[in-house]
Amino acid sequence: MGLPKEELYTTDYIYDLPEGRRAELIDGRVYDMAPPSTLHQRISVRLSTEIVHYISRNGGSCEAFSAPFAVFLNEDDRTYVEPDISVICDPKKLNSKGCSGAPDWIVEIVSPASIQMDYMTKLFKYRTAGVREYWIVDPIKHRIVVYDFDHNKTEEYTFSDTVKVGIYDDLAIDFSQLLPFL
Repeated sequence: MGLPKEELYTTDYIYDLPEGRRAELIDGRVYDMAPPSTLHQRISVRLSTEIVHYISRNGGSCEAFSAPFAVFLNEDDRTYVEPDISVICDPKKLNSKGCSGAPDWIVEIVSPASIQMDYMTKLFKYRTAGVREYWIVDPIKHRIVVYDFDHNKTEEYTFSDTVKVGIYDDLAIDFSQLLPFL
């Protein structure tokens, strides 16, 4: 006797959620999202600001977006994620609903409720979808794990390190200056 079939959902389900409820959809499975903490938001705002200022100063063609920002990772209606920060360098991927396809760089800020999702489920999905670089910023462990999928390497840093951004030749983020409140 087989297992009962699990119901699979589409992005229509996400768009029909009641006001204030957030969820992501990966391969048709719904993952509810907890509201971000104050610490999470501080990190997100500081990182986003640093990235946006860099792009602006250098006249780059990439754009950075903070959550909630829709990413239709597989360009289908069964996978919808809201990374904490998404950097998209191909303007053809952007439309009125968000990003259709893989961003070049994604940053996720770990919360106690998202550990498995960020370190396992999303890591696999982002790599297979074609994301070039994926950062997991973990305020609990005071570390940053950088997955450079372009060069098939992984590096680990602390909140006292300067972290080089792989998709840019000359951007490095000094976490000791960026996050002095930790």
